Amino acid sequence: MEFEYKNIVVAIDGSEASEKAYKKALTITKRNNARLILAHVVDSRTFATAEAYDRTLGERAEKYAQELVDNYVKTAKEAGVDDVVRCIEYGSPKVKIAKDIANNFDADLIICGATGMNAVERFLIGSVSESITRYATCDVLVIR
Repeated sequence: MEFEYKNIVVAIDGSEASEKAYKKALTITKRNNARLILAHVVDSRTFATAEAYDRTLGERAEKYAQELVDNYVKTAKEAGVDDVVRCIEYGSPKVKIAKDIANNFDADLIICGATGMNAVERFLIGSVSESITRYATCDVLVIR
């Protein structure tokens, strides 16, 4: 009996690395006839302090997240993936993807890019992909 992934989470943030992860996820999802979960985490920690000066920051982050996920849903459907789930969460991507989103959707594979949008945080406290590989309870594929 051949093993197949059934629930594939792909972490998207708009970066070039997440675009590569998304393309790989499409291929694997089609090959496994799986459900594709498009996961975007709005890192609310990064704009929580700044929102005291600019109240529209959170609204803009939410609008960006909606547009980003909508675009990926559209291209997934065009590529022939019918079972696509959108997931937008708020908090730390390091925690949300590996612990919450993967568990909520019973993921058996998480796909992410090797580097994402936040280079400063990666330098200071480690990358999101590193955290996902450390804390996920399912397989993780990091795309370079």
